[in-house]
Amino acid sequence: MDLCRIWSWVGTETSSNAVEFAMAEIMSKPEVLRKAQEELDEVIGKNNMVQESDINKLPYLYAIMKESLRLHPVLPLLVPHCPSQTCTVGGYTIPKGVRVFVNVWAIHRDPKVWENPLEFNPERFLNSCSKWDYAGSDLSYFPFGSGRRSCAGIAMAERMFMFLLATLLHCFDWKLPERKKPDLSEKFGIVIKLKNPLVVIPAPRLPDPKLYE
Repeated sequence: MDLCRIWSWVGTETSSNAVEFAMAEIMSKPEVLRKAQEELDEVIGKNNMVQESDINKLPYLYAIMKESLRLHPVLPLLVPHCPSQTCTVGGYTIPKGVRVFVNVWAIHRDPKVWENPLEFNPERFLNSCSKWDYAGSDLSYFPFGSGRRSCAGIAMAERMFMFLLATLLHCFDWKLPERKKPDLSEKFGIVIKLKNPLVVIPAPRLPDPKLYE
């Protein structure tokens, strides 16, 4: 498989997995779904479809994305790095050329940094905690890596995630099958994914059927 195909697969796989995790978390928190749809109705209206130009006007949905990437970073160990020379980090010697994995999944769940770290709470990224972004300068939150070798596709991933999630939540109401609860068990690998695929039932919520054509 050539390099272009590898990156195409990684980009598609990570985006779809990230949205599925977000949907699973939202289904476990009905109040989050309600707030997201209220924001979408206010900004976009029920007589329009989501446009790419709308996604920068949806701060609550943006907070949902950030919180989902905190709990479920798509690359839980990031991309491996190799130091160009022997160095010391936190009192440990890292030899030149050794392969280093950074467990960002564990960092994002550190109770010393995050209040109720296992709780899905988008509000933590609003107001007082809005300092956490994708720049990679704060090593408590860096789902796309940090420094010169952070993910080059941050802007594309952000827009793909936001547009897809906004469209799903704006166009449909969602419910779980009877007597089912969201299963947020994770399957670890190079790319993290749900161990069991999310199953949900959609129902159109926009009044004009032509919008679905």
